[in-house]
Amino acid sequence: MKAPTENIDVSFYSEGEVSRILEPVVREEPVEIFLNNRRVATIACTGIYLEELAAGFLRSIGAIGAPNDIETITTNPEKSRVDVLTTGETLSEPTSSGLFVLSSGARTKGWEKGKGLITSETSISAKKAINFMEELLSSSPLHKMTHGTHCSALADTQKIIVSRDDIGRHNTIDMLGGYTFLNGIDCSDKIIVKTGRVSSEIAEKVWTLGIPIMISHSVPTSEAVGILKDAGITLIGHVRGGTFKVYSNERRVQF
Repeated sequence: MKAPTENIDVSFYSEGEVSRILEPVVREEPVEIFLNNRRVATIACTGIYLEELAAGFLRSIGAIGAPNDIETITTNPEKSRVDVLTTGETLSEPTSSGLFVLSSGARTKGWEKGKGLITSETSISAKKAINFMEELLSSSPLHKMTHGTHCSALADTQKIIVSRDDIGRHNTIDMLGGYTFLNGIDCSDKIIVKTGRVSSEIAEKVWTLGIPIMISHSVPTSEAVGILKDAGITLIGHVRGGTFKVYSNERRVQF
């Protein structure tokens, strides 16, 4: 695995003085994902947790549905490539000779998987939602070092289970999706805690995972709110300074 940062020589200005320093800058590189020897995506990412990223991305577009759909996942960080081979035919095939996307947030027509209403009765207290956000913001060493990443975490009602950082907020959700997929984790009672804006693509990815509650440091778009309301997902957003706003399905929040 390549290091997620590079040291760049920069001029540093402070209080009227200029000095030269080596600044850690987060890595960005295009990683190609191949499904059964066909390139289906090129994702701009930091180049870490590539197995999870590939599995989560393919899951999010409906190309794979269960862990036993995958025969092998092979990563080649030096070539910025991930190869996924399935045990049989993929659940659906791309309509063109290949897809090319610069971000895992891009929508892909023809690979969408039906998603049902999320009815989970999982709930969270207002205090716990605020505590989760404070813990997330203080627990990302890559962001503290570079100030150039987004971070998302998977939690249950008691604790944060795992977190992932990347230059793309969509990638962090796919990494968590890949983590739960490869480890056989049921998401029906889980929570996503994240730093970045909640777009329609983020809303759809979380819906695909079947997660009932999302907590964000930032705010949603109007399209995302509509999707989350239709999906039955609770969104607690703009969690800052001990305050937050509930944008959808308030019933799961204990005030």
